Amino acid sequence: MVAVSDASTPNEGAGPAERPSGAPDLGPPQELPFPPGFFTRVDPLPDTMFYEHDRFVTHIDDRAIAAVGALYTELGLGGRVLDLMSSWISHFETKPDELVVLGLNANELTANKQASEAVVYDLNDDPILPFEDASFDAVTCCVSVDYLVHPIEVFSEVRRVLRPGGLFVNTFSNRYFPTKVIRGWTMTTEEQHGLLVALYFRRSAQPGLGWGEPVIELRTPPGTPGDPLYAVYARAV
Repeated sequence: MVAVSDASTPNEGAGPAERPSGAPDLGPPQELPFPPGFFTRVDPLPDTMFYEHDRFVTHIDDRAIAAVGALYTELGLGGRVLDLMSSWISHFETKPDELVVLGLNANELTANKQASEAVVYDLNDDPILPFEDASFDAVTCCVSVDYLVHPIEVFSEVRRVLRPGGLFVNTFSNRYFPTKVIRGWTMTTEEQHGLLVALYFRRSAQPGLGWGEPVIELRTPPGTPGDPLYAVYARAV
């Protein structure tokens, strides 16, 4: 595990990656606006169309999947858990007492053996979560945060449905569907992605519904073959 700060890259031995042409400076967390078009995508059609076909596949390799499960165990995620933008597998090493999976493909969600409840719902169409306040002990989002077109609103909603002290855990790699990922993800470097997700936490905080300082980590060994697995998480305060 490698902690990542604003002043370093996850793989310091390889040197910092070059910023893509036109990439924004993420800058001070509350000061700079996101550039125009940052949350647009190559394919603007509804996500329900893209995900109507079943995809019973995994989107990261076995090592990265194991890193997700190990992180959930290390953080002690349990009780009633919400898995956002979920699919047919949720990667918990130990099934939570109750796991609500929310996603776009009904067949994939109902095939999730760890799930207690499946909710078909498009967060890019409506970022308001269909759950009561303070109704979950933890929330996860695995390899999907890069597809959110309303991330600040979604993060704010996650804070609303989390009980105080609960964790919101985002994990991601360097794989994505290029037509559905937000342009801002491709405008920023792999090392900047963690800073971007941390920025979502900071900008989604509301009076009385805040977040602790986000933690940014590389959960796979740096400079080794295979998919990297990054994590950004924060606790509801």
